[in-house]
Amino acid sequence: MINITVKLFAQYRENRFKVEQRVYPKGISAKDIIEELGVAKVLPLGVLMINSRHESESYILQEGDIIALFPKVGGG
Repeated sequence: MINITVKLFAQYRENRFKVEQRVYPKGISAKDIIEELGVAKVLPLGVLMINSRHESESYILQEGDIIALFPKVGGG
């Protein structure tokens, strides 16, 4: 098992949390976490950052990683 910090932004925080420490099995991908949280059902994913770097959803998380999820937003 590995410890991961999950940070949610904007509408993803509604009825959820801002920052939370979570425990996941080794080998979990960013996509697995996104699906588990169900945030993409609210709004499509706009930006995925891991340890302050842009990463793909296929990224395999490691002990101590920080994953930040930002929804896609529009406006004018």
